[in-house]
Amino acid sequence: MTELTRPARKPARPFFSSGPCAKPPGWSPDKLATQSLGRSHRAKIGKTRLQYCIDLMREVLQLPETHRIGIVPGSDTGAFEMAMWTMLGARGVTALAWESFGEGWVTDAVKQLHLEPTVLRADYGQLPDLDTVDWADDVLFTWNGTTSGVRVPDGEWIPADREGLSFADATSAVFAYDIPWDKIDVATFSWQKVLGGEGAHGVLILGPRAVERLEEYTPAWPLPKVFRLVSKGKLTEGIFKGETINTPSMLAVEDAIFALEWAKSVGGLEGLKARCTANADALAKIVAARDWLGHLAVDHGTRSKTSVCLTVEGADEDFIKKFAGLLDAEGAAYDIAGYRDAPPGLRIWCGATVDTADIEALGPWLDWAYESLKS
Repeated sequence: MTELTRPARKPARPFFSSGPCAKPPGWSPDKLATQSLGRSHRAKIGKTRLQYCIDLMREVLQLPETHRIGIVPGSDTGAFEMAMWTMLGARGVTALAWESFGEGWVTDAVKQLHLEPTVLRADYGQLPDLDTVDWADDVLFTWNGTTSGVRVPDGEWIPADREGLSFADATSAVFAYDIPWDKIDVATFSWQKVLGGEGAHGVLILGPRAVERLEEYTPAWPLPKVFRLVSKGKLTEGIFKGETINTPSMLAVEDAIFALEWAKSVGGLEGLKARCTANADALAKIVAARDWLGHLAVDHGTRSKTSVCLTVEGADEDFIKKFAGLLDAEGAAYDIAGYRDAPPGLRIWCGATVDTADIEALGPWLDWAYESLKS
């Protein structure tokens, strides 16, 4: 490998991981409120802070009062599996899979719940034909494919008069796009993506049709305690008022509150969306100027603005590992290798907690790593 001159300027915050993601600008541990730490989450202060976190999420997401918000265990995975285990089986199921996590929901439906879903698949970088979805079924889909860099274009493909429920794994989408909540019956996410929060906690959003399903349908399989959302045939409303199923980390909750208050300071949802768009546009300019770089998601209309997946000409898994390792060792970019199940390439987080100047500073370092390995 030939020694090349390193670029003069590094990203000030080289945190480009797609989860957990960069902390909000200005974050430091000493800025977190501490009044709830060391206290029971069931004490007044604990419940107050949990409810405040829920209220902030509703405000920033512009979520209508028709939808409930609950903090649940297990990050986005736990939240989505909670929804699957408690609501599926009442009617047919269609599962859309165009990346790793969508495939995971297919595996759960088939091998764990022993359902026989209709599966609509597409290769990495593509979407299945959304017009072929049968909305007589419950439909499982990923709004923004974290491991493929592909997103659904909008909510127009979801009918208002659908018979089945829409289940959206929206963990890399909420706070980055407009979500048409009237089209969403179930949505899940974690704080660790666009908000730059901590992992281990998931958020479950339920629309009125999902609540109706929970109260009218009992699944055939047993439910573990952490999945139970109903008691005596009625929704356990406390879960959606800060009375969590199990003990949450109040430190993680305070961290999420910090991120949500920061989100309000940059203009709320509109400000977060604008930051994501600016970052994705800056990275797109870098890609367009280099013939050895490309987007895994070719269609701009379905290309992620948060988890941007790139192809590298002639690269295999070993090349990408070395490429990412070089930048990591230099402190120029952390965690930018593509997901392990995806085609070999780079994955650069462009969510709202990343500064556009750091994306711009990354370009010369990508050149340096590429030329170093090629030489």
